[in-house]
Amino acid sequence: MVGLVMKWKIGILLFGISLGIGIQSYADEANTNKEGTDGSDCFVASYYFPNYHYGDPRNEKVKGKGWSEWELVKAAKPRFEGHHQPNIPAWGYTDEADPKQMAQKIDAAADHGINAFIFDWYYYEDGLFLERGLEQGFMKAPNANRLKFGLMWANHDWISIHPWKLDTPQTLLYPGKLSPAAFDRMCDYVIQTYFKHPSYWKLEGKPYFSIYDLTKLMESFGTVPATREALDRFRAKTKAAGFPGLHLEAVVWGNAVLPVEKVPADPAKLVADLGFDSVTSYVWIHHVHLKDFPQTDYNYARDKYMEYWDSAEKKFSVPYYPNVTMGWDSSPRAHQSDQFVNRGYPFMATMKDNTPERFKEALRMTRERLAKRPAGQRIFNINCWNEWTEGSYLEPDTRNGMKYLEAVRDSAKQDKESK
Repeated sequence: MVGLVMKWKIGILLFGISLGIGIQSYADEANTNKEGTDGSDCFVASYYFPNYHYGDPRNEKVKGKGWSEWELVKAAKPRFEGHHQPNIPAWGYTDEADPKQMAQKIDAAADHGINAFIFDWYYYEDGLFLERGLEQGFMKAPNANRLKFGLMWANHDWISIHPWKLDTPQTLLYPGKLSPAAFDRMCDYVIQTYFKHPSYWKLEGKPYFSIYDLTKLMESFGTVPATREALDRFRAKTKAAGFPGLHLEAVVWGNAVLPVEKVPADPAKLVADLGFDSVTSYVWIHHVHLKDFPQTDYNYARDKYMEYWDSAEKKFSVPYYPNVTMGWDSSPRAHQSDQFVNRGYPFMATMKDNTPERFKEALRMTRERLAKRPAGQRIFNINCWNEWTEGSYLEPDTRNGMKYLEAVRDSAKQDKESK
């Protein structure tokens, strides 16, 4: 009888592994969202913008050999009195496609209380873009097991704004709209390449996948029913690969930021009609107008975003997972020879006084609110690990060192101590 029981247990274990899910990954995620009341047990995911590596074929075709977004960081200048530029990375101008250099980022994130990177992930009609930071860097890093990773399909149009010169055309380089056939190819690639990786982030065993631009998604299929059918095919493919389902998250906004963005007329209805499992935000300024140019106070943006969070919880029929934004300064993407005037992205207001202490307070407020939720729904994201050219990054610079990462870590301790 004991032998039969042992064979049964071994069979169950092998079955789980053969599905590409893994018993341990379920346990890890369950422990991350254990029961608690102080907000210190939140699952913290940081967005990651993977344009900081060399040798991307599309970048080299348009910008020349060896180009990366670091070139804009290096070229940035102060644009008005009191404006701090350039921001210089303390680790140097790293190559995120190098597994050893990515390992440094993974260790720093894990050591400071970040549980996952959500990679901004690009897939167009003719295939991938900016995938090397994830595929060559993160997935091959020797310590990749220290963090989960997920994908946010950044399905917006990619235009020539790196940098943008005033009064010149913004050329469309890669359209976000996909054909149904390309969408299906994308889903197959995602399932086989990412979902089956042992570090892929899952909720209740279901791989996490978020979609940035609902309007562009709709353009790909033409109607709500056709779009819902495409997402249902994605779910079916995921189940056929051995997973219990697919967790689809919609990124929503009220304010368009990029020139190509359009706000859906009724986001809540669209989210429900398309069958999304949760909603989230990418950055505070998708919901908050920066009223003062050239600088709007960080705490003003924080408080206005908190008001949006209140409304989002009432508006949407699925869980809303909030965002904490570290800062905002898109001036490095504005041509440095142009006068810095208020003309829309990237010539727009920045945030001021986004000190590590203020950032920690925003994190603490977020944890405190999430502590009231059931275990498993205490999830928030941060903008961003490395949006250097939008002034929102956790990576250390020569001015503040590790203080923003320490704010993430210490916000959990502070909240626990205050209870």
